[in-house]
Amino acid sequence: MTLTGDSSVRGRTTRATLFVVLSACCFGSLGPLTVIALENGARLEGVQSWRYGVSALLLLAYASRHRASGGAGPRDGGVRPWYHPRTLLVAGGGQAAVATLALLALRWIPAATASFLFYTFPVWVTLLTAMRGIERLTGARIVALLLAVGGIVAMVGAPDAGSLHPTGVALALAAALLYALYIPVLGALQQRRSPADVALAMSVGAGICFLAWSLATGALGDRLNLIALGASILQGVLSTFAFIGFLAGLSQIGPVRTAITSTVEPFWTTLLGVLLLSQPAGTGMLAGGACIMAAVVVLQRVAKAPLHSSTAREAGHPGHPAP
Repeated sequence: MTLTGDSSVRGRTTRATLFVVLSACCFGSLGPLTVIALENGARLEGVQSWRYGVSALLLLAYASRHRASGGAGPRDGGVRPWYHPRTLLVAGGGQAAVATLALLALRWIPAATASFLFYTFPVWVTLLTAMRGIERLTGARIVALLLAVGGIVAMVGAPDAGSLHPTGVALALAAALLYALYIPVLGALQQRRSPADVALAMSVGAGICFLAWSLATGALGDRLNLIALGASILQGVLSTFAFIGFLAGLSQIGPVRTAITSTVEPFWTTLLGVLLLSQPAGTGMLAGGACIMAAVVVLQRVAKAPLHSSTAREAGHPGHPAP
C-alpha cells in the first residue's frame, strides 16, 4: 500500500474512533441530564417521553434521508418492518425497562457510580453464556469476572462510599443484568434489519411505553419547567447523535475496537457529575470503576462477538442503547 493509502486508512480510522468517542460522551451525558430534570420537578416517565419522542423524530428523518441516498433497508424482504407492533413491543419494551431501572438508580446513587455499575453488563453476558454452555470460562474471562466483582466491592465498600444506598446499587446492577438478557433479543432483531431500523424500533417503542405511562400518571407536562424540558429534549438530541455516531464508527473500526473505545462513557459521566452536579468522585469509586473498565477491555479482547449495545449488526449481538 502506498504512503497516501496508509494515510487515508489512518485518517478514516481516526475519524471513526472520534465518532465512537462522541457517541460515548453523548450516552454518558444522559444520566446527569436526567438528574437535572428530576431536580427541577420533572418525573422520570415524563422526561423519558420527551427524550424518546425527540429521538424517534430525528431518527425517522435520518433513516428517510439515508434510504433516499441509497442506504440499506431490511436485509430480507420477508422480515417484519421496524414499525410492526410486535417489533416495537420487543425492542421498545425492553429498552424502556432497562432505561427505567438504570435511571431510577439515580435517585439513590451518583450518576458516575450508576454508570460504572451498569457497565458490568459484559460480565453478566459472560456468566450467562457460560451457564448456557455457549462459551466456556477461560482464564482471561475468569480474570475479567474477578476484576469486575472487585470493582463493585471497591465502589460499594470504600470508606468514601457511605452515601451509596443499597437500593440504588441494586437497581443499577439489575439494569445491567436485564440488559445482558436483552442483548440476544436485540441480536435477533438486527440479524435481518439495518441498525437504523432497530434504533428506530427501540426509540419509537420506548417512546410509546413512556408516553402511555406519562398519560396514565399525568407526568408529561406536570411540573415541567424550562430547565427540565430543555434537559429532556437535549437527551433526545444526544441519543440520536449517539446512535448515529456509534454506527458510523462501527462500520469502520469493527465491533471490538468500538466496544473498547466506548469505555470512555462512564468516565465522561463522572466528569459531568463533578462539574454539573457537584457529585463526589472518591478514590473508591474511581478505583472500582477502573477495575470494571479493565474487565470490559479484557472481555472485549477475547470475545468472539461484540458485547456493546449497538454492535449487533456484525455478529448477532446488540450494541449500546444506553439507558
